[in-house]
Amino acid sequence: MTALAHPHTASPALTAPDDQPAIAIVGASITGPTLALLLHQAGLTNVTVLDASTHLHAQAGGVIGLEHTALDVLDSLGVPQSEFVPFTSERVVAVKVADRCEAGRTHTFYPGRSTAWHLINTALLQRLPEAWLRLGSRVTGLTAGPDGRAQLQVADADPISADLVVFADGRRSIGRRLLDPDRQLRYGGYVAWRGQAPTVPQDLRDYTRIEPYGAGLHLFPILQRDGSTATDWTFYLNHSEPEFRTLLAAEPTRRTYVLPHQITPYAREHVTGHARQLLPTTAADIIQATPVWTAAPIVDIAPPERMVYPVGRHAQAVLLGDALAPVRPNTARGANNGIEQATSLVAALTQHLRYGADLAVALEGW
Repeated sequence: MTALAHPHTASPALTAPDDQPAIAIVGASITGPTLALLLHQAGLTNVTVLDASTHLHAQAGGVIGLEHTALDVLDSLGVPQSEFVPFTSERVVAVKVADRCEAGRTHTFYPGRSTAWHLINTALLQRLPEAWLRLGSRVTGLTAGPDGRAQLQVADADPISADLVVFADGRRSIGRRLLDPDRQLRYGGYVAWRGQAPTVPQDLRDYTRIEPYGAGLHLFPILQRDGSTATDWTFYLNHSEPEFRTLLAAEPTRRTYVLPHQITPYAREHVTGHARQLLPTTAADIIQATPVWTAAPIVDIAPPERMVYPVGRHAQAVLLGDALAPVRPNTARGANNGIEQATSLVAALTQHLRYGADLAVALEGW
């Protein structure tokens, strides 16, 4: 990759309405599609969304929380909550556990709604203009082209030229590795084991956290793709790095998402054994009755010092959401951060296009 100049040294020429910038978005999971729809709403139409997956619509995902500010952005894009929030409870129930028995509970409220990744992401992708989404496009590099614009290298395809490249490609972002390689992921010392049990307890209506000492089980109903309801669960359990390697034959900072076929019988037995030792019987039964598991080691990273990187003479590259700074899933901030950052990025671009604001300065301020 070429050396990057300071933003003030290479301010692009103002863009006329009939000469829109070419914008490439890398990553099609919530933040990327949200940004694309916001750009479309602002009148920016020269947009391409790239994702390495070949079957993104077929993926499944667990429960995520969206705060009211993020929900309002989705409202503005014409994505009604009824389409992706089938269970509207805002209540959060925290159940303290000692010796596998309930030792008290508290009730609080979440300032938003809980949804499922596949519901919200499908709703967003279905609204993308035709031909904007390019699946099976794995980005491998970023350089400055001879015309001073950015060039994205894509595996088994021709390079893509762009005036603005936005990396919204998650915790193991290729963009962050290219633009900010000194910030490396660090293992946080515990793993989120996840699954969707085929039955739902009769009393499970609210987001519920079961909290034994040193672990946590989060439960909420989830609407599956076939229309059935399941119990989405996440079991947070401490594991040392050597233990993680023994369980899953991988490094936690390299295998940041563990697919079902990578969950070994030994790992299931190990985790289920801990559930039996720590959780009430009914809660442990939910974990054991789930046929398909996934997992995500919790990772941290040093805070970013910047979000925008000039590329060549006339282009910019941006990191958004988890590509900028992954957050722990139990904070419920990942999707919210991405949506809020995408909204403010579009505001900066709109000021540039409508009123001639200096783009490099607007992006640096943003």
